Amino acid sequence: MLDQRRVLRWIYLGRLSLASAIFVAAVLAWQAADARVTLISSLAVIAAIAFTALSIWYRSQVAPRSGRGFFYLQAVFDVALVTAVVHITGGEVSQFAALYILVTAGASLLLPAGGGLLIAALGIACYVADVVISRNAELDIGMILQLGVFAGAALGVAYLSARLKEAGVDREELEAQLALARLQAEDILCNIRSGILTVGTRGRVLFANPAAGALLGFDHETGRGRLLNDLISEACPRLADALEHAIRDRERVTRGEAIITSGGRSFPVGFTTTTIDAEGDAEAVSATAIFQDITDNKRLEELRLRAERLEGVAELSASLAHEIKNPLASIRSAVEQLARAPRATDDERTLGRLIVRESDRLARLLSEFLDFARVRRTRGDLVDVGAIARAATSLAASHPDCARGIAVTYKSPREPVLVEGDEDLIHRAVFNITLNAVQASPDGGRVVVEVATLTRDQIPAGVAFHDGAISLRVTDHGPGIPTEIKDRVFDPFFTTKPGGTGLGLPIVHRAIEAHRGCVLVDSNKRGTQFTVLLPRSQPVGAEAA
Repeated sequence: MLDQRRVLRWIYLGRLSLASAIFVAAVLAWQAADARVTLISSLAVIAAIAFTALSIWYRSQVAPRSGRGFFYLQAVFDVALVTAVVHITGGEVSQFAALYILVTAGASLLLPAGGGLLIAALGIACYVADVVISRNAELDIGMILQLGVFAGAALGVAYLSARLKEAGVDREELEAQLALARLQAEDILCNIRSGILTVGTRGRVLFANPAAGALLGFDHETGRGRLLNDLISEACPRLADALEHAIRDRERVTRGEAIITSGGRSFPVGFTTTTIDAEGDAEAVSATAIFQDITDNKRLEELRLRAERLEGVAELSASLAHEIKNPLASIRSAVEQLARAPRATDDERTLGRLIVRESDRLARLLSEFLDFARVRRTRGDLVDVGAIARAATSLAASHPDCARGIAVTYKSPREPVLVEGDEDLIHRAVFNITLNAVQASPDGGRVVVEVATLTRDQIPAGVAFHDGAISLRVTDHGPGIPTEIKDRVFDPFFTTKPGGTGLGLPIVHRAIEAHRGCVLVDSNKRGTQFTVLLPRSQPVGAEAA
């Protein structure tokens, strides 16, 4: 509200205008003017031009943020200039005496309240000195009233300037707060992981933050002003439709889901839309969508459902295995004795051997059921995951399936990678995953086992590992897991291998879950990657599962 530069510009303009006007009047209008008057007016205009030019140069080149001394100097010069003008125009009868009030007003706007009053006092003193002392005039009642008017005007101007300054300070503080809030909002919008997209009534994008551009596959800066359908209808038609309905029908969506296809991949997003109606103006309606990648959330939900399903199957498996194993052993023993009887024929002995063989196969299957049901973390020692993975990799590399020319490589940090857990259980899980990768690889393929330490920022959203995590990745370059069976690979008894029991990956899941970890699967036509995440330390008071 009180811009010092603007006030100074007006002061410079008024000063030069006043000096020039007096000079022109002295030269042209007052043909009979005294030489002394012409000299004073000439000196005044020269001094005004020189002083103003010097002030402008000093303000722009030397001290852009000048102190009070600079403003006091301007006011004193203007008082002297006005005094010169009053002197050559008649002293106490000069109509230019009111210019002292303007000088006081300018000084009050640039100086503190006391400074404005000080300049007013200086002006009064100069006026009295010019009229009373230099002209030997008497200090009559009229002059006293005139001085009183000067003083009252100075007080009023000082009060008004003080109020203006207070308003200016309040406005500056408000502008600073608004600027700070705007910067904070822009910083939040630019760094937030959720995409934010705002569309106007005519279907043009009004705002898109960097996350929105990254998720939908466009440049968020060049995307502003483009039509919504041209920008995202191909990548995410469900989101585009939701925004159109929000603008046209004021229809809001809460916790909606859609699929974004961008950059050669598809992933789910959760979104919410809202509308902003500017006082009922149909042309000022805008719709905003807030959305984010929920791939990790979907994975965690699948892990939770998988864990619940496996837990139920494990309990059932344990009960059935115990109930079947003992009768099966009795049947096997009885058939074996019958087959050895002297009266048994060759056909009976052949059938007996078949029953014994199948009984043994069922007994092995029941043992695997029991192993699956009994997966528990029985120890909580500090173990080196790197060493465990190295041993499991070596064991898998010596498997007969590696005779097809499959190379199994291992990568790990040099320092030990320690977690709290059961060494045997972790070894069993890593070996099963690595062996599956070997069996899924083509002839001459390659399997890579990697162990790494993850910080909290690198852990997928929703996984609560407060001390960081250990990541173990097993990657093969096989044909990948078909989409139609990807969700079933952890189901008990589901297998695509001839003679398999379908319990390998369920046992892996239960072993990792017993350590409060999780198993993630990523697969495409170029191969499959299993990722095991283990917390570096178990929660205080956590019991072995």
